[in-house]
Amino acid sequence: MSEFRGRQLAAVFDLNKCLECHTCTVACKLLWTNRSGREYMYWNNVESMPGYGYPRGWGATNQAADGSGEVLGGGFKEVVLEEGRADGKVKSRGDVIKDGKMPSLEDHYGLPWEYNYESVFEPGATFETPGAKGVRPHWRGKEVRPKWGPNWEEDQGAGEYPNHWVFSLPRICNHCTDPACVAACPRKAIYKRQEDGIVLVDQERCRGYRHCVRACPYKKVYFNATTGMSEKCLFCYPRVEKGVPPACFWQCPGRMRFVGFKDDKESAVHKLIYVWKVALPLHPEYGTEPNVFYVPPIGSFKFGPNGEVTNERRIPIEYLGRLFGGLENVKRAQDTVLAEREKARKGERSELCQILIGYDSEDRFQLKVGGVPFKRPEEVQPVKAQFRTPSENV
Repeated sequence: MSEFRGRQLAAVFDLNKCLECHTCTVACKLLWTNRSGREYMYWNNVESMPGYGYPRGWGATNQAADGSGEVLGGGFKEVVLEEGRADGKVKSRGDVIKDGKMPSLEDHYGLPWEYNYESVFEPGATFETPGAKGVRPHWRGKEVRPKWGPNWEEDQGAGEYPNHWVFSLPRICNHCTDPACVAACPRKAIYKRQEDGIVLVDQERCRGYRHCVRACPYKKVYFNATTGMSEKCLFCYPRVEKGVPPACFWQCPGRMRFVGFKDDKESAVHKLIYVWKVALPLHPEYGTEPNVFYVPPIGSFKFGPNGEVTNERRIPIEYLGRLFGGLENVKRAQDTVLAEREKARKGERSELCQILIGYDSEDRFQLKVGGVPFKRPEEVQPVKAQFRTPSENV
């Protein structure tokens, strides 16, 4: 069982508001994983569900609608969750870690290819030029045929017209209360900070054994072949320490990301998890007690044979139950959100709707550094003006 006794930062993602615009992914990529050896890494990614995800097959029960495909595994054995709780609290678990598989670059992540724009658009090289090639994916100077990649199955979804369904699932490291990656490392190179619960890799101790990659059931630990060490999401701790939200949170235009300490009873995170109980953990059966929670999507309702709107939801609740800890938890969360929406529609005040709307950044980010809910990036590190008007140059 977990020996963690510190304060724990947690996140809540409202899947009813995710635009799948990938602004969060781009923000993380530009800030952290745009260096050598990290080309294939996506510490933050957004997956289209139902789907196999990234890396392909990370789910314990595969994420495809029909349950088919390879499963990479990980997590703990003999997990028993506490009854009557929706936050994924573990009552007991075995000391043995499930045998997970090592994802391969080509089959599970996908080669981080680029397109040969330079060779195609050189002077004289056009599609009409004899022998000229069109734009093709290349990796390490050779043309390749990618088998998989991030968002490979975007918008594929499931169901038949007019009742097709799909939803977005943003994923980062869960910074679990009882991380399998920490338990698996023989050198104790992965550790959990007591002040905020963020899980980090000590690059000086890591020797690249990759036990952490196999053990993580969410497959959010990556191996950098250039440095020979494991790397993962940092929860942007240099920003958090100064009160600035992580980049993927700050850049989200849908305002669907919330962050705060679980024990802060005034925070949106605490209220969504423990008061309203509409935020659920992803695959709590892994036994790691993840600290990224999701408000499950409600989606639209099905059309009947004559075009009438029925009371049956398009997204199967059985599918959501496999993701978020069971049918009862998902149904209760959805019913609560719908009931509060109805109150708001009638003009009545709904605290839950006010929280989920997230009018201001102060409503979504409660890091409580320096006596304020959060700080904007420019408050901590002001951006210097790179351009001046003609009058300013005089």
